[in-house]
Amino acid sequence: MKFERYGKGIAKGLTVTIRHLLRHPVTAQYPEQRLNVSRRTRGNELIWDKEKCTGCATCAKTCPQGVIHIITSVSAEENKYVVEKFEMDTGYCISCGLCVEACPYEALFMGYAFERAKYQRGELVQADEMLLASAKRRPSGYMHPEIASELPRQTLLVERITEEK
Repeated sequence: MKFERYGKGIAKGLTVTIRHLLRHPVTAQYPEQRLNVSRRTRGNELIWDKEKCTGCATCAKTCPQGVIHIITSVSAEENKYVVEKFEMDTGYCISCGLCVEACPYEALFMGYAFERAKYQRGELVQADEMLLASAKRRPSGYMHPEIASELPRQTLLVERITEEK
C-alpha cells in the first residue's frame, strides 16, 4: 500500500520535470543578454548637475543615511555659494530618492544603472566629477518625466519570448 503512493509521487514528479524541460526558457543569459529596466528605476548611483546646484545642502539634510556631504564657500564676486566638494557614499545609500525629491533646483537625478559593484570599499565613495552625467552614467526618469521619454522602453521577459516565436 505504501509502495503505490510512492510510485504515484515519482510519476507526478517526472511529469512536472518533463513538462518544464520541454518548455521554452524565460530567463535571460545575463552578461550577454540584458533587459532594459524601467525608465523610472532608482539605480545605485546619484547623478549631479554641477551647473544647477547652488550648494543649499537640502539633499544632504533630507538623506536618512547621511550619505551626501557638501562643502561650500561664499563667492564674494557673485554673492552666492560655490560648491567646492560634493561627495556621496554609494555603499550606504539605500536608493530611496528623497534627495532627488527634496532638491529645489533639480540638480540631482537617480542613476539608471544598477550594476556598479566595486572590489574596494573606498571606491564606493564618489565625488565631484565622478557624479556628473556621461554616456555610462545616464539619469533615470525618477521624479523627472521629461527625461523618461528619452530612455528606452522597459523590456519584459514575456515580450522577449513572444518576439522570438
